[in-house]
Amino acid sequence: MRRILSMLKLNTLRNQMLLGFLAVMLIILTFVGGITFHSVSTLLKNNAEKHIQQTAIQANGRLESVLEQINSLTTLVSTNDYIQQLLLRDIEGHPATFTERQALPSIINLVQIYTDGIKSVELYNKDGVRLYPLDGSTLRDKVPEDWIEMATRKEGSLVWFGIDPLDSTSLVAIRQISLIDRHFTTGGYLLIRSDRDKFALKDSLSGEGDGETVLLLAPDGQFITSNDDSISQKTAAKLVEESDDQNVSIGKRSFIVVKQRSSVTGWTLLILTPVNVITKGISVLRTTIVVSALMGTLLFTLLSFFLSILITRPVFRLIKAMRSTRLGILKPIENVSSTMEIQELNYSYNKMVDNINELIQLVYEKELSRSHTELKALQAQINPHFLFNTLDVLYWSLLDRDEDQLAEYVVAMSDLFRYTITGSSKGGWVKLQDELEHVKRYLLIMKMRFEDRLEWEIEAPPEFSNVELPRLLLQPLVENAVLHGVESKIEPGWIKLTVAGDEEWVTITVEDDGMGMDEEMLRSLVEGLDSGKVSSSKDSGVGIANVHRRLQLFFSRENEQGAAMTIDSQKGQGTRINIKIPVRGDKMP
Repeated sequence: MRRILSMLKLNTLRNQMLLGFLAVMLIILTFVGGITFHSVSTLLKNNAEKHIQQTAIQANGRLESVLEQINSLTTLVSTNDYIQQLLLRDIEGHPATFTERQALPSIINLVQIYTDGIKSVELYNKDGVRLYPLDGSTLRDKVPEDWIEMATRKEGSLVWFGIDPLDSTSLVAIRQISLIDRHFTTGGYLLIRSDRDKFALKDSLSGEGDGETVLLLAPDGQFITSNDDSISQKTAAKLVEESDDQNVSIGKRSFIVVKQRSSVTGWTLLILTPVNVITKGISVLRTTIVVSALMGTLLFTLLSFFLSILITRPVFRLIKAMRSTRLGILKPIENVSSTMEIQELNYSYNKMVDNINELIQLVYEKELSRSHTELKALQAQINPHFLFNTLDVLYWSLLDRDEDQLAEYVVAMSDLFRYTITGSSKGGWVKLQDELEHVKRYLLIMKMRFEDRLEWEIEAPPEFSNVELPRLLLQPLVENAVLHGVESKIEPGWIKLTVAGDEEWVTITVEDDGMGMDEEMLRSLVEGLDSGKVSSSKDSGVGIANVHRRLQLFFSRENEQGAAMTIDSQKGQGTRINIKIPVRGDKMP
């Protein structure tokens, strides 16, 4: 029953993994398809907007070319000598006679002759009385007063106002006539009526019949022309006044809006292109992406299913064969598949079983060996006690024989052995004062050997007594100074140990006046310390290497608090070794 449940769990796990892979694949395909669709849509819209903007510029240019032609012809009329003189005499109190007014048609009708769509051109004097045609009406009867004032402010420029208030099929423009011989003062006005159909935009400006809407609006928001009756004048005026948003919605339709304002008339050309027209090619892309995603998902599902069966079925057989190891018996298994990968698994498992069996045997033997070692260690603890007891008996014997100096040396030797052999209770750390006492005992014993050939001095301020450092850190340096500094000389030598520092660092210097080292030997020693390779010969500085290594081990660079050791030596002038360590423990005693 348990095996059946285990197989069901494994099958469920396999199905969950397969579904997970499928979900990840669908997410990736959806993400990539969405990015592709969005990028192509944006590219099409941007290209369409650029095309529409260019179309608007061209349409506005064609419109302005017609208006410029009208402007040029009306300029010729307003600057004509006959009209200038006629209006000048009118201002001076000599109104034009009927005969003089009959000569005006040949001049004014030039505008209608050379321009299509001009319904009429009317001439008025300064007071607005019409001089041509000959009916006696006034300018204020034709257009509002503010239009006349605006034309006056423009000082001779042709001003287009929009739809004629009296005729909805006409567009009105007014030009002030400035009198050249009277310092360009107002002499009269030209009123031009143009056929509204002249500016009609019935078809698409692009010529492709793609359903775009073209609107032309006057500055006051009035329709001049439109090719789409479904868009009201109010909606068009709102589009002109609103911000430059290029995407708008009118009813249920979405448009891309391009606006172009004429510098000649102030009219605004609006081109509204349906979004679905611009993006009609995207539907093909969308279908392609969806079909590709579905086909990819189907293929991925089939391949994943067959691959899962190909991999998991031999693995299930291997798991079944390995269940016997749960009984605690590790034994190799036979090959259960001809597949190269499964054979590799079998081989690896068999090697693992062999290694585990070997390790079990090794651990067993090591446990036996450790037991024997611990027993010998307990027995070896008797030896230091025997040594100390023997030295103690020797001390009292020397005192009985009045050998006080020898007894002092025996005490120093006993303390020296006790400090060296006895372990530390603080993981190898001691106080500086204890380390200095050990150095003094060592130097006292060396003094017995060298007598007057050895002089030594220790300078250690009491405020550094409680600074902690590794045990037996200084004695190897002092021993190295004795062996290489004093022993190598015939004449007397000296050794000096100095302690200095501040709140954060302590510097310990050990120096001698021995033979020293030349530059090559010193460089070889420093390189050996840096690389950790120092030979074991007498003059190689093995004690220095030991101290250097323990400085690296005990003073890690956590919080940038590391130790350093420097060596300074000259041939025939002695050697100086400096150790710089961070303050550890209480500084004051």
